[in-house]
Amino acid sequence: MLKLIGGSLLILAAVIVVRTIMHSPPPSADVMLVNLNIDAKKAAQHLSESITFKTVSNQSQADKNDAEFTGFIQWVKDTYPSVNSKLELIMFNQTMLYKWQGSDQSLKPILVTGHYDVVPVIPGSEDKWEHPPYEGKIVDGVIWGRGALDDKSGVIGILEATTFLIAEGFSPTRTIYLSFGHDEEIGGPEGAGAVTAYLQENEIQLAWSLDEGSFLFDGMFPGVENLIAAINVAEKGSVTLDIVATAAGGHSSMPPKNNAIGVLAKAINKLEENPVPGGLQGLSATMFDSISRYFDFPMRMLFANRWLFDGVIDSQLSRVTFANAMLRTTTATTMLSGSIKTNVLPIEAIATVNFRVHPRDTPESVKAYVEGIVADEQITVRTRGGRSASKVSSWEADGFNQIARSLREVYGDVAVTPGLMIAGSDSRHYGKVADNAYRFNPFELTQENLAGFHGTNEKMKVEDFIMGIKAYIQIMRRGSDS
Repeated sequence: MLKLIGGSLLILAAVIVVRTIMHSPPPSADVMLVNLNIDAKKAAQHLSESITFKTVSNQSQADKNDAEFTGFIQWVKDTYPSVNSKLELIMFNQTMLYKWQGSDQSLKPILVTGHYDVVPVIPGSEDKWEHPPYEGKIVDGVIWGRGALDDKSGVIGILEATTFLIAEGFSPTRTIYLSFGHDEEIGGPEGAGAVTAYLQENEIQLAWSLDEGSFLFDGMFPGVENLIAAINVAEKGSVTLDIVATAAGGHSSMPPKNNAIGVLAKAINKLEENPVPGGLQGLSATMFDSISRYFDFPMRMLFANRWLFDGVIDSQLSRVTFANAMLRTTTATTMLSGSIKTNVLPIEAIATVNFRVHPRDTPESVKAYVEGIVADEQITVRTRGGRSASKVSSWEADGFNQIARSLREVYGDVAVTPGLMIAGSDSRHYGKVADNAYRFNPFELTQENLAGFHGTNEKMKVEDFIMGIKAYIQIMRRGSDS
């Protein structure tokens, strides 16, 4: 019996090792690196100048400073004269849509897009910035300020790439649209929404679109030396629920056993301890299958033998914030309200919870799950609003392959994989008129810079910005000629 067990274990070990060895990176792509000469100083200065326009999208339209937006639009016209003379410009409120007419009108157009509005700087956090958020300072090869990552770098990068191609004498075969949104940070209804309506009305169907999204991850995955380019082929939806606890209320000097806030606290705790079920399936499985081939041997062993280690993998990934968001619909309690006075017991206590909906779920299924978890005679669940996840675009289509090839022509042996965008973008609109909608910024991103998104000390290295411009050049060149 012991010999039988020992033999079985040896066979199991051999299978695990062989599968791990086979779970290796694909051969290096057979592409030649391009040699593109970009005026780095000039391009960096342009991104710096764009940051000085406080194009802030506040939740309340009454707080919007229109002069900053119109100033930015005029600055684009003045700074990029060749773009504005060569391409046709159509305005949708304060969103700019450029059309670069292609020579073959039988081909579906493509869209390359970004947004120039930014989120506010958190009041009181200004002194935490190493350099003022709206001065666009360039210090030691780094461009500082709100929009350096999200997403003026994308907008300026596309404009710089277009200017380069025009100067080179390039003419697209396939029509290229460039869209620069002014209200993405508040959902894009008057920007991308209006552009999408225009394209629908004129029966213009895009072959593919490229919007902001993921980046080239540098050092984000332990032990991985290659840059990881996760080209997002879908984005999560969102639903916001109010968890409402009710009680009798009264004076705080005579609190009952079941205070509404106490009941609510228990409900929130249940939600945190029972996240929406997830797992490594579908798009998430494809993404981690690609990335894991670049891991060290022990980690590759786990992913190469999921039939044996799936539970371990799920447990480990669920502990990592970024990875966990790829696996499931996430739960985030964001707002709380209760009594109107310190000595008054509330008759109603409310926790507002935001869920980012994975493509496997729906807003309705999330609400039903939450109701089951927090079920109590003193608890009700109300829906504030939400939207479903996007459709999943193809990662085998020409558009995806052209973007991937362009990245390798600029960055070399990049590990390219389809990914899932855990936030939202204007592609929620553009996806309605595109055969495939991709979400990717061709700039390097490190763990250090990640906190700059909607946070403090947003910045980008000049060299990373220049490499991104080169990538946009190749994406537009290849995408329009394919």
